[in-house]
Amino acid sequence: MQDTIRNPKLWVPTLYLAQGLPYFAVAIVASQMLKSMGVPNDELNHWIALVGLPWALKPLWSPFLELAPSKKLVVTFLQVFGGLCLGGVALALQAPFWFAASLAMLALVGIASATHDISCDGLYITSLDEKGQAQYAGWTGTFFNAAKFFTTGGLLLLAGHFEKTLGVVPAWTICFCILGAMMIALGLYNRWALPLAQNQASKDTNATAIARTLWEVIVAFFQKPGIWVSIIFIILFRAGEAQVQSIGPLFLREARALGGLGLSTAEVGAVYGTVGTVAFLVGSIAGGYFTSWLSLKRAILWLILAVNLPNVAFYLLSTFQPTDLSIISAALSVEMFGYGFGFVGLILYMMQVVAPGKFQTAHYAFATGIMQLGSVLFKLFSGDIQIALGYQHFFIWVMLSAIPVAILSQVIPMVARPQQKEEAQAAAVQHA
Repeated sequence: MQDTIRNPKLWVPTLYLAQGLPYFAVAIVASQMLKSMGVPNDELNHWIALVGLPWALKPLWSPFLELAPSKKLVVTFLQVFGGLCLGGVALALQAPFWFAASLAMLALVGIASATHDISCDGLYITSLDEKGQAQYAGWTGTFFNAAKFFTTGGLLLLAGHFEKTLGVVPAWTICFCILGAMMIALGLYNRWALPLAQNQASKDTNATAIARTLWEVIVAFFQKPGIWVSIIFIILFRAGEAQVQSIGPLFLREARALGGLGLSTAEVGAVYGTVGTVAFLVGSIAGGYFTSWLSLKRAILWLILAVNLPNVAFYLLSTFQPTDLSIISAALSVEMFGYGFGFVGLILYMMQVVAPGKFQTAHYAFATGIMQLGSVLFKLFSGDIQIALGYQHFFIWVMLSAIPVAILSQVIPMVARPQQKEEAQAAAVQHA
């Protein structure tokens, strides 16, 4: 069957919008829903963190997706399946055992979305040449973050409106029905729009051969010089950021008598989904230019400080508990700008220091999996720490959590070791 490649403008936006919607539905929207339903912070964060595990573990099953006839088939199936599962969350909210049922549906959404990410990026790379990949790279980030703008902005505003007019359960039922319908519509549209992106047929392509190669990739990853120090660095990099990204939105919703700011769901959407998202995007772009100008080695400490120092904004908000939404928005914009600016450092560290070698692409995927695992670990216990310390002291703890990685960044290499560079050059010659 001949592969028809349509104009990328017809499918890149919808492909990456569908990548972002379920991710933010699980990472942000679900936690706001559970907060509205009265679930305590510690229990809420335990389960949301565990539901996020598929994004950490996806490198383990990513090679087996090559057994499918095409990446398009995998992508569109998972978009429709993910949409049905998001609709399943809406149905689960009607059940007496709504908590367990909704978490089960969210877990399926997480597995489908994490698996979709693999084939989504593979389809993009396979279907476009290097010039096309560079030309539309900005589109991928734009539409992925458009999903964040919609979910954490528009959808939370809508949820806040319906919470006041219809009640909590109907409000979130409507929101997850909207998310489910959007994903199914995107899946059906992409069934027409996406290029086929057939997987290469090979007599060696079978589950046994793939498992053998995967084992070789895993062994090679853990044999990299200094890999355990790199793993510790990657995990510690997210220590403060993961905790504040987990507790921060809940702090905004918490009653003022309990140390929070008492914002409504709609107000959180207005702050995080609009001003916060824009600040994050601007910070990400600025961080990239800053690091390219200064080099990763010289910039890394500044990038770590950028991620963590603006968290003082949360401490000040918890201390003074302002009521003016413009002051709250300004404080959170500083925090989100710093998060976007500094997070570039971790991405470049994984690309330039950890990934180089014989299996560069696969090892970058493993590094991102470890990054996500670090986020899961810190989110898992963030609610317990917050309840034990209270919001004010929790935000001090978050800033102190940055000290170990800041020290480590000054004593470990910030360039790939010679052995890794030699392996990468040999692999490039072999595949040339």
